[in-house]
Amino acid sequence: MKNVLAIVLCMLLLVVSVGAMAEKVGVSMPTKDLQRWNQDGENMQKQLEAAGYTVDLQYASNDVQTQLSQVENMISEGADVLVIAAIEGSSLGEALTMAKDEGIPVIAYDRLLMESDAVSYYATFDNYMVGTVQGTYIKNTLDLDNAAGPFNLEITAGDPGDNNAGYFYQGAIDVLKPYIDSGKLVVKSGQIAFDDVATPTWATETAQNRAENILSSFYADGSNVDVWLCSNDSTALGVENALAANYTGTYPIITGQDCDIANTKNMIAGKQSMSVFKDTRTLAAQVVKMVGQILKGETVDVNDTETYNNNVIVVPSYLCEPVFADVNNYKELLIDSGYYTEDQLK
Repeated sequence: MKNVLAIVLCMLLLVVSVGAMAEKVGVSMPTKDLQRWNQDGENMQKQLEAAGYTVDLQYASNDVQTQLSQVENMISEGADVLVIAAIEGSSLGEALTMAKDEGIPVIAYDRLLMESDAVSYYATFDNYMVGTVQGTYIKNTLDLDNAAGPFNLEITAGDPGDNNAGYFYQGAIDVLKPYIDSGKLVVKSGQIAFDDVATPTWATETAQNRAENILSSFYADGSNVDVWLCSNDSTALGVENALAANYTGTYPIITGQDCDIANTKNMIAGKQSMSVFKDTRTLAAQVVKMVGQILKGETVDVNDTETYNNNVIVVPSYLCEPVFADVNNYKELLIDSGYYTEDQLK
């Protein structure tokens, strides 16, 4: 009898073990070099594990081939769902085809996966709205509808390999373009088109070098830069470094995105005006919910089925809403919510 019970117990343990193994989620993040991806990965892993899933979290050091290999390994090692924040949206075609052949659903995380019909869902913040928030902040802070102007504007956008960068840029430009066209906003460098203002890999050093060139070429006569539109915090930090080293005029309005610690400290110190806050806990929670719905065969929550065309299919998407933080509300958004502690921002 004892032997029979032991056999039954072993079989039950085997079933439980197989079931646990079946609920394996591969999470591919682009890099640890930017604070926000560390937070995204940690939030995702914590919430997925709390929901009972096994998590394979990998960071690709901003190297496309590394990310491709990591995703392929996740597939080979039995992932049942993949969550991928791509370094370059069009770079993972081989892995996505492999996932489709294996019947593995893929959730594109924050960055749309391009040129593939193997993308099941897209979870992100409303990327166009991010730019709209930045452009509207500039419009309201300068009071562009009433102020005489003109005001000098410079633009630093994001990585051309990141599909989101175009949405960020366009959202802001659509707000500001009427004032550029009317001459109330003047871009002295003449660099307005996305290709001219993009920053490969969102690199702070690249943004700083370009800003230094703009300042020395167009503002050495003592002209003020009134506003510098930066699509995210790593590029804003580069602009702020350039201003600290090469600029003596009136300090400009500077936008950002992600509320990185260094940039939030700069906001408090008056060196950055705002940063769009995308609470990665909210996005992670939504992705965990979507993973559960996929694995249970339930209808997956989406709220946009029209916007995000990856050049092969329109990907069903869930868009979270961003807000902005500045010196007036950062305590409420970032500290009171537990996103940061006060000590982290000292």
